[in-house]
Amino acid sequence: MSDAQSVEADGSASEEVPLSGADIEPDEEKPLVVENLRKTFGGIVAVDDVSFDVEAGTITGLIGPNGAGKSTTFNCITGALKPDSGTVRFQGEDITGLRPDVVANRGLVRTFQIARALDEMTVLENLMLSPKAQLGEKMWRSVFPVARGEVIAQEKELREQVWETLEFFEIDHLAEEYAGNLSGGQQKLLEMSRAMMTEPDMLLLDEPMAGVNPTLEEKLLERIHDLREQGYTFLLVEHDMDVIMENCERVIVMHQGTVLADGTPAEIRADEQVIEAYLGENI
Repeated sequence: MSDAQSVEADGSASEEVPLSGADIEPDEEKPLVVENLRKTFGGIVAVDDVSFDVEAGTITGLIGPNGAGKSTTFNCITGALKPDSGTVRFQGEDITGLRPDVVANRGLVRTFQIARALDEMTVLENLMLSPKAQLGEKMWRSVFPVARGEVIAQEKELREQVWETLEFFEIDHLAEEYAGNLSGGQQKLLEMSRAMMTEPDMLLLDEPMAGVNPTLEEKLLERIHDLREQGYTFLLVEHDMDVIMENCERVIVMHQGTVLADGTPAEIRADEQVIEAYLGENI
């Protein structure tokens, strides 16, 4: 866990939250490898022989017009959909077709375009529910004194981690607010906070900036970069081209269910096929 400091946009320093699970050395390996992924719905081919990988410790963008197959690809990677064929490997292990909870427990965690919080619970309570393998999930531990003591000790430790995470995402002032009362941008920060409480190695972000105002968008991007510096890996779907081109080291372009191009933002901007299919002449 790092004790280093991150620098805020106004020049002030803030402590990095000591989040676990980010021990991957950048460029040491490719944690996510997708090979020949295919998914059909009836006679419609949504994902057709898609292959790409994501390097550790990077921010990679996945873009394309509506209907390009981005969300279906995300769903096949994270277990929400079972691909018809192809392979998904994470940290060298085949995770193809595993349930979403199993995939998440392996350290590959996603967020959604529409944030999904427990609206009638507070922000703090939402985060307290997020960590996996909590001792208090077993009823018998509430009966036996020794076991109950272990539950109490773990809950105290988790509460401290929750507060560190809330402070890192600068939503600690909302800790006692009901999640359903948050703005769209605040809900995205809450969803990222919940994801980090699961101790992931890699995060797949589905349109993280959708519905977020410019101030909170800047804050969310700062946090993503802070986490990338700590060693976390990101793959994000986003329609805001400025966000993609200014924040991703690499961009994968999908079109009609296939990978059309794969390269740096500069290479993607100059790719004639991409310009014709998606970006337009003024990109």
